Amino acid sequence: MEDHGVKIDVVRLNRLDGNGKTKAFCDIMLEDAFIVKGLRVVEGKEGLFVGMPREQGKDGKWYTTFTPLKDDTKDKLQRIVLEAYAV
Repeated sequence: MEDHGVKIDVVRLNRLDGNGKTKAFCDIMLEDAFIVKGLRVVEGKEGLFVGMPREQGKDGKWYTTFTPLKDDTKDKLQRIVLEAYAV
């Protein structure tokens, strides 16, 4: 797997109590230059995954506001967030 060298750090992770599918919210920092807020740790049918930030449009639909373009970058982001959640 190619690593494009994007530096990703979890800067905030808030775990949620209860039995809902969303287990935590977190913010990440990219390249010591950008903060992305509102990622979610979600319990899915096949285990935990990281949901990207989203916002609700005027039409009531939810739209993703941040999306990694490369699969290896998405995998790296997911691994880093889930490792932080597991601690």
